[in-house]
Amino acid sequence: MNGYETLIATLALTMGSAWASGINLYAALLVLGLGGVTGNITLPNELSVLENPFVIGAAGVMYLVQFLADKIPGVDSISDALQTFVRIPAGAMLAAGAVGDVSPALEIAAGILGGGTAATSHAAKTGTHLMINTSPEPVTNWTASISEDLMVIGGLWTALHYPILFIALFIVFIGLMIWLLPKLWGLIRGLLTRMARFLRITSSPVSAEDNAQEDKKPF
Repeated sequence: MNGYETLIATLALTMGSAWASGINLYAALLVLGLGGVTGNITLPNELSVLENPFVIGAAGVMYLVQFLADKIPGVDSISDALQTFVRIPAGAMLAAGAVGDVSPALEIAAGILGGGTAATSHAAKTGTHLMINTSPEPVTNWTASISEDLMVIGGLWTALHYPILFIALFIVFIGLMIWLLPKLWGLIRGLLTRMARFLRITSSPVSAEDNAQEDKKPF
């Protein structure tokens, strides 16, 4: 590859791994890890740890857990909220590793862009599932979840084999998210508010003595 082709390929892998992480981190790790082990993907040295059997095994187990959680209405939204603390940092780390051996400044810049990309795709997935859960048809969750897994596989395959096409599609995705995210933010904010209220209640339970004292108070 010449310098231009290397730059495009690196950019596609950087943004592709971060984008896929925001949708399904464990599927992305499996695709990259198994692709590296089988020789179908040449990973940068900074990402070669993904080829470790323990990493692949852990990603496989968590993928199965995520696969089941995404099929259950309500549980998928709770899982998405919890995964906020995993997908976004992991997307930043994958993006930083995908740029290869570069200066610390470029690595940090890639991590920032990767974290933002992962946050965007994660928010799109979370908001979409919240809208789907308002539908009475349970098969919709299955359709959405399987479609997301196929998107991750197809997106990473495109990023690795047709980087220019992926970058063009990625620009379209960003434009679509700029238009869509403000409409989804209300749903996402409502989910986070309910989770915060639930955690606040469970962290300070009312004791039986407090209940007894409340019952004795005059009206």
